[in-house]
Amino acid sequence: MRSYFAEILRMKRYFSLVIGILLIGGVIFLCRPSAPRDHTEEIEELRYRLNDSLSNALSDLPATVRMEQYIARWMSRNNIRGASLAVMKNEQLIYCKGFGWADKEQQVTADVGHIYRIASASKLITAVGIMKLCDQGRLTLDSKVFGPEGILKQFTEIKDKRAEQITVRHLLNHTSGFSRRMGDPMFRIADVIEWEELDTTPTADELISFQLGMKLRCAPGSSAQYSNIGYLVLSRVIEQVSGIDYEEYLQTNVLWPAGCYDMHIARNYYEERYPKEVKYYGHDAETIESYDGSGKMRLREYGGNDIRGLQGAGAWVSSAVEMLRLVASIDGKPGVPDILSAESIAEMKRIRRDGDYALGWARYHANSGTLVRTGTMSGTCAYIESKENGISYAFLTNTSSYRGASFTNSIGRMVHDAMSRVTEWPSDRDMFVAVPHDEANSASTTDDNQSGDIS
Repeated sequence: MRSYFAEILRMKRYFSLVIGILLIGGVIFLCRPSAPRDHTEEIEELRYRLNDSLSNALSDLPATVRMEQYIARWMSRNNIRGASLAVMKNEQLIYCKGFGWADKEQQVTADVGHIYRIASASKLITAVGIMKLCDQGRLTLDSKVFGPEGILKQFTEIKDKRAEQITVRHLLNHTSGFSRRMGDPMFRIADVIEWEELDTTPTADELISFQLGMKLRCAPGSSAQYSNIGYLVLSRVIEQVSGIDYEEYLQTNVLWPAGCYDMHIARNYYEERYPKEVKYYGHDAETIESYDGSGKMRLREYGGNDIRGLQGAGAWVSSAVEMLRLVASIDGKPGVPDILSAESIAEMKRIRRDGDYALGWARYHANSGTLVRTGTMSGTCAYIESKENGISYAFLTNTSSYRGASFTNSIGRMVHDAMSRVTEWPSDRDMFVAVPHDEANSASTTDDNQSGDIS
């Protein structure tokens, strides 16, 4: 009998031990740190997207009426179909509005959320991607790009061995020494197909190989000469070092963390445009041979040039608002969180000698603390200005000018003149953070109540 009760007691102790272990295990399971979630899942949960949340009506302000009239008159004189302006002060988005038509033929008026090709302003995005890789310890600005020790060592046929001395910095500030003896190959795709006897549109690597088949204009690190293909090379550097697609790396490591969710690599044809993307209008109806080697004649902005193939040199689309948001994320100021280290931000605007370019930026005026980035090609113009103290802005158009790249300088002067007509900017709003609810409730935001006239 005693052995029977001893067995019962032993079984109770056993079950108590098992239950205790299960309880402890359950507590550990519930309290364990959760596994890192996919970054895309986190982005999908974010609720405030600038392009989807803002509208023209939110910037219908009495103080800006004269400025808007000035812009509309300038657009009419220059036959600019549509444009967008975003204004930031002390890292606060205080004004944003679309002007004219996003697509005149479809009677779609330009609004804040419309996205535009930004041409060479894309180089700023690429430069930020490179600096992000530097912050991650995955390369340096002095890393060699070509040759046995280079990042892109797969390029073995190099006519001028001096090209093996090209560094990441040389590409960023346009001192690689690449020759333009045959013109800009990125805008002569049909010619490259003929010269290289290709059957299809050349890949990025084929274009780079074509460039490496020429002698350098000068030694790397010598005088600066603007180079689109240098930024195509940087696009491949980003892919090689990160191990993922260029666009994906920039979106997941730079743009999404900066709060820019509607920036993409452009597509070539009107029918392929993104939601909310504008229609592009060249300054003339002249056609050129299609980039795809088909022999068809097409408009430069829709099939004449391989816009998508420009990659980091000029292929991004963005809204003016999200472009400013990116600028706020790389300016070193304490408001909007920066996505780069203070060292990288300072390096991007450090110009070591007269005549050199800032890294990604077109110009840096140290005396006024002003950074400028421009972009232009058939069907679009972009002008971005960032001030250390004062007003910063982004102005985008869906129409180009016969004046070419010089037209962007007149955009800068125009916006300065227009903004001088604003006696007092709003100080109680930051649309980077939230929609101004009082104005949102009282203003109509429907497209039906907006006019596309710019006269």
